[in-house]
Amino acid sequence: MKGRMIYPGKVDGEAIVSKEPIGFYGGIDAKTGIVIEKGHELEGQSVKDKILIFPFGKGSTVGSYVVYGLKMNGVGPKAIINKETETIVATGVILAGIPCVDKIDTDKFKTGDNLAVDADEGTVDLILG
Repeated sequence: MKGRMIYPGKVDGEAIVSKEPIGFYGGIDAKTGIVIEKGHELEGQSVKDKILIFPFGKGSTVGSYVVYGLKMNGVGPKAIINKETETIVATGVILAGIPCVDKIDTDKFKTGDNLAVDADEGTVDLILG
C-alpha cells in the first residue's frame, strides 16, 4: 500500500492494530509500553517493538512527549501507521525518530500480520510467510 511519509525509516515487524484512535497521554504507559486506557481494545497489550497501526491520535499535545518517552525508555513501537497522522503523533514520531506513514487504509491489517514498512517511499506491505 502506498501512503505518505511522515518520518523516514525502514523496518519489518509484527503489527498490533487498533480500529480505535489512540491517546498517548494517559493511554499508553511511557515506562512500560503497555496500553493503559480503560476500555480501549488494546488495553493491557504492549506496543514495544511492534508496528502500531491505528486510524489517528487523540487527546493532549503532551502525547507527543509520551511517544518520545516510549522510544527513550526502549518500549516504543518500531513504526506507526495511520489513516491520518495528526499533529500530536507527527510531532512525537519526529522527536523520537520512529518511522511513520499515513494515508493508509488501516482496516486492511490485523494484529499479528508481518509487515514491511518503507516510510522513505511511504509504503506498507504484507509479508507472506
